[in-house]
Amino acid sequence: MRELIERVDEHDRVLEVVERSEAVRLRWMHRIATTICRDPTGRILVLRRADGHVPFPGHYDVMVGGGVGVGESYEDAAARELLEELGIGVSVGFLFKFLCQEGIGPVWFGVHEALIAEPLAPDPSEIAWHAWLTELQLRKAVDRGPFVPAGREAVRRYLGRSAQ
Repeated sequence: MRELIERVDEHDRVLEVVERSEAVRLRWMHRIATTICRDPTGRILVLRRADGHVPFPGHYDVMVGGGVGVGESYEDAAARELLEELGIGVSVGFLFKFLCQEGIGPVWFGVHEALIAEPLAPDPSEIAWHAWLTELQLRKAVDRGPFVPAGREAVRRYLGRSAQ
């Protein structure tokens, strides 16, 4: 099944509707909605992508997310992705947006935050492992081992916000 998304420009304005695989292959700018999850004690969810997941198989990340569909808002896409990947339906709050040039970039990432108080039911085709880390543990872990490039940048921006 073809996944249609909106190709956007450097100001995140819609240019045209394209297939996501084509946008990735040709490195066309598009949108991805993501969520950083916290538990009631303030810890942050870290996950390892499944070994068969493309791109970045076996890499660590803090962002749960995926492509923003045609006509879909960042917030709606982020909530949908949480349900698909973690099996939870919770509200998300928009935090910030950034243009990432690394990895599959250039891609606009809409970053959200969600409070997760219920047990997770990760999709094993997407997520091989997960754990909750404190901010200090995450600051140390983000520069070790294979980490998704956009996730690393999002962590720095996210934790930088709380330090201000």
